Amino acid sequence: MTTAITNPGPPAKFRLPFEAPIADMEARLVELETKYANAKAGQDNEAPAIGDQLRRMRRELAGLVRSIYANLSPWETVLVSRCDARPQTRDYIRLLFDQFVELHGDRATGDDPAIVCGFAHLGDRKVMLIGHQKGKTLAERQACHFGCAHPEGYRKALLKMRLAAKLGLPVITFIDTPGAFPGIEAEERGQALVIAENLMGMSQVPTPIVSVVIGEGGSGGALGIGVADRVAMLQHSYYSVISPEGCATILWKGNEHAPRAADALKMTSRDLLRMGVIDEIIPEPAGGAHRDHTEAAANLKSFLLRSLRDLQGLSKEELLQLRYEKFRRMGAYLELGTESSEETAAAYQAP
Repeated sequence: MTTAITNPGPPAKFRLPFEAPIADMEARLVELETKYANAKAGQDNEAPAIGDQLRRMRRELAGLVRSIYANLSPWETVLVSRCDARPQTRDYIRLLFDQFVELHGDRATGDDPAIVCGFAHLGDRKVMLIGHQKGKTLAERQACHFGCAHPEGYRKALLKMRLAAKLGLPVITFIDTPGAFPGIEAEERGQALVIAENLMGMSQVPTPIVSVVIGEGGSGGALGIGVADRVAMLQHSYYSVISPEGCATILWKGNEHAPRAADALKMTSRDLLRMGVIDEIIPEPAGGAHRDHTEAAANLKSFLLRSLRDLQGLSKEELLQLRYEKFRRMGAYLELGTESSEETAAAYQAP
């Protein structure tokens, strides 16, 4: 007897709360695949009918996944961005780059594994890659502080960006952090100052910089490597001044209001593209990047190559001026209507 069982989704331990209907249909699909394999092995006359049913169920499952992921709430988007199975910086290094030589240390305090830096080959281009790393196992996560970098991590990042500019290499950064490390030791070593220095330093690095939010983009920890000529987000990531839990605790005195805060913060890729905070949304595979790392990496690679190609023709002066203007435009809004307050009041009083 031959049994062919496939699992189209991530392992069960990575199921997200809103994926219950998907998990239920996937379980029924596995049962039907087992039944079909047994019928086919036993040359049962019902095998063709079961095969037709199997194909219909696969189409239904694909439609269900697309439907659910096309209508995620902001809080559900946050849950997807934090999914344990979602690809991280080191996963993209393996999937995107032909070579990678890691660089360590900040020449002051030490090395921070929460930020990965190194030379890489993207197709026929040499680049400097910098990205947050959360870790997969418990030991890795503890070593990386769950993606929350210390001052030495941001200092290391800026040093490698300046090295890239000296060598004429573009910089790619992958943002995936809930925020900079909030511990006492990080504050003692000047966490806020180092991030501020990175914001100023990145605005003046004379080489193309492309940043992508691949998961979480939280607070100054994200901005510390996010001042770039092109800023994009993967479809189901978020980018915010504060985490939903932090916002809920401040405004409503409890993190149980995190879904409400996520909605109020306007932190999803669609919100930020509409407001001009980011330049592009990179589509994810149906069901999120955690369901198909290879397709997610292919979409990301396409964006990176296109962005680097668009930026390569700019002079250093043009690059820095456009980068400055890009961030100066953020937060500036034009109020509609030119009537004076007296004209507006008269209009309301008219019969």
